[in-house]
Amino acid sequence: MAAAVVERWAGLGSAVATVIFLWSMVQNYMPPTFRLYLTTLATKLAACFNPYLQITISEYGAERFQRSDFFLAVEAYLSDACARRARKLKAELGKDSKNLLVSMDDHEEVTDDFSDITIWWYASKRQSKANVIHLYPGQDERRFYRVVFHRRHRDLVADSYLPFVLGEGRAVTVKNRQRHLFTNNASGGWNPYQGKSVWSHVPFEHPATFDTLAMHPDEKEAVIDDLMAFQESKEYYAKVGKTWKRRYLLYGPPGTGKSTMIAAMANFLDYDVYDLELTAVKNNTELRKLFIETTGKSIIVIEDIDCSVDFTGKRRKDKKASSDKDSDNDDKPKLPIEPEKDDATKVTLSGLLNFIDGLWSACGGERIIIFTTNHKEKLDPALIQRGRMDKHIEMSYCRFEGFKVLAKNYLDVIEHELFGEVQRLLEETDMSPADVAENLMPMSKKKRRDPDVCLIGLIEALKQAKEEAAAAKVKAEEAQAKKAKEKEVKKGKEEDQEKDKAPEAANWDIKQGDK
Repeated sequence: MAAAVVERWAGLGSAVATVIFLWSMVQNYMPPTFRLYLTTLATKLAACFNPYLQITISEYGAERFQRSDFFLAVEAYLSDACARRARKLKAELGKDSKNLLVSMDDHEEVTDDFSDITIWWYASKRQSKANVIHLYPGQDERRFYRVVFHRRHRDLVADSYLPFVLGEGRAVTVKNRQRHLFTNNASGGWNPYQGKSVWSHVPFEHPATFDTLAMHPDEKEAVIDDLMAFQESKEYYAKVGKTWKRRYLLYGPPGTGKSTMIAAMANFLDYDVYDLELTAVKNNTELRKLFIETTGKSIIVIEDIDCSVDFTGKRRKDKKASSDKDSDNDDKPKLPIEPEKDDATKVTLSGLLNFIDGLWSACGGERIIIFTTNHKEKLDPALIQRGRMDKHIEMSYCRFEGFKVLAKNYLDVIEHELFGEVQRLLEETDMSPADVAENLMPMSKKKRRDPDVCLIGLIEALKQAKEEAAAAKVKAEEAQAKKAKEKEVKKGKEEDQEKDKAPEAANWDIKQGDK
């Protein structure tokens, strides 16, 4: 019996091989049109008996120079959700990715479950038959994913499953991406055809977090709550008709942690940072172009806004006034001269306000805009008014609560007998967190493992700062008193001069009367 079965299968295999051989021979002499007709007919016949449908997702779409976003999202989704079930895997470090991407290898199959249905994924690759050099990278080797499912689930897969894969894949890509710190290039170097973008970047690796930020815990918690509320409010912003952006003003003396706060925000939200240098922007049009080229999940920073650009519109006022005066006094015709070159930025207050809160600010969402300044009072009220700057955060001098954070970070000390003296001095002396941290940092071997030495050094620095502040106050009072005295002396001299002039004027009047 077994021998008969073996002979029967052997005969069947021989028949199949004969049919395949004859079909390949017939194809060589068959007209292409008739061959296409037979292939189409065979596909239709197979579809009558095959209840499964398939969708192909190619690596390169209409834009041949760039991989398909959908393909990349599928690759990220499968690597995160389904790759562990594959038998053949491949690992690679994707572009702008900080983690290894482990995904299913070519010609491998995995299954996925969605709403109690089973879906099959196939990773495939098709080599080009022609031995020619191709201009586009997607022509010599075509990679694609094929998703297979039962035809009764067609609407579910097309309307729900594939959008779900797209969203999850993009979320995985964002989670694994290498965050960047961007800076704007000078407009003369913009050339997209030569790969010269409006922004250049380096990896963002600043280690600051809210745990290491020297700030009062209540104020820190308020900032964290505000950031979390913003990140989770996409639907709410759309409901109330506002763009999904949040604007902060950080103000305070130098060294109080404004830049550290920005880095902590970026690390907390997992956002990129765009450091916008306004002095390199020539006009409002370039400012809008820079904003359009930013991506979502980013923080746009303009530091020292009060020093970046003069928004008063009074550039070369003296030159212009003098030229107008000369033109009024001289009616003779003048020869045309070369217009004076002005390399100064032409960004106006109106253009910056449009950047923050105008129509162009609606291009894209999930962005945070931060201004920093050491002198809040110097800024134009229209720039920092409530509603345009959503939240004002004051970065003040170091107080005891902020000091305890620094002591824990730098010295691993939570309580110490010298804390009372430090607290008293911090209440009486203005010292920035940067200066306090510098005194706590154990740079020498002697200080490396001795918190007592570091704290004593800080106390001495606080006492010295207190003495210097008192001396500066006395000096300022003396200067003010001297100035007031000089003013009184000057006023007295003027009064004496007026008294001396009074008799002379009277005598002049008498003489005129005699005449």
